[in-house]
Amino acid sequence: MHKEELIQLHTLLVRVKNYFEEHTCCNGEFERYASLHIGPMHIHRSKAEHKHAIFVLGNELATVMDSEELSGTGRISARMQELAARTEMIKLR
Repeated sequence: MHKEELIQLHTLLVRVKNYFEEHTCCNGEFERYASLHIGPMHIHRSKAEHKHAIFVLGNELATVMDSEELSGTGRISARMQELAARTEMIKLR
């Protein structure tokens, strides 16, 4: 995936995050993503950093959806967590 496409995906996931924050009982579910200090508008950040942020945010979104009792999201959360850990290791090299 090209960096521009990753930024578009990042933007979409942030919009989903904002929706959950506005319409559900989200209290600190997105702390790990916030601690990365990278958003879709940070176009100067590397492709790897955006990819890592996407996986972290995806994991947190899946966790929120799982707590809202939507079907099948537990598996998504586990996979996003695995991918976030993998991209973090690549980023540190």
